[in-house]
Amino acid sequence: MPTLLAACVVNDLRKDAGHFGVTAIDKRAATSAVKVTSFGLRGDVQVDRKHHGGLDKALYAYSAEDAAFWESELGRELPAGWFGENLRVDGIDVNNARIGERWQIGEKVIVEVTSPRTPCQTFARWVGGDDERGWVKRFSQERRLGAYLRVVKTGSVNAGDPISVVFVPETTDTVVSVYSDPA
Repeated sequence: MPTLLAACVVNDLRKDAGHFGVTAIDKRAATSAVKVTSFGLRGDVQVDRKHHGGLDKALYAYSAEDAAFWESELGRELPAGWFGENLRVDGIDVNNARIGERWQIGEKVIVEVTSPRTPCQTFARWVGGDDERGWVKRFSQERRLGAYLRVVKTGSVNAGDPISVVFVPETTDTVVSVYSDPA
């Protein structure tokens, strides 16, 4: 059964060379249950609210399977939250989820897949700057993007909560198929 491995919130605002001067990409796994509101996890923030956050991008989910791929590629451990994700999940194909698909996490929370993550230069700098030149293009080409989620029903989530797909629309595209490569 698909499982929530970790709910991740901002650990620290970090200095960043981008437009805002700081980034909230540094997410870490919470050690207890986290409340889920319409705007995401309590205790989390987004600096660039034009491209992150809001009702349609309240949460960002990334799969353990995709993280394991990147661990192998980059030769280092990538703990939950490293991709800037709020939800590290296991056993669910996030990239082939259909836009409009709904998942129940734990007893109450229901989320809806809204769009793929588009990698940006902030993410590239976080990954390693000059050590990972071409990161945005590389990440895009692999199509291991993760998905943004809208919160349909609020509640609390905790590591170990089961995830059930409760609705799959018949006619919509998948996260990967609607992705428009920025490179």
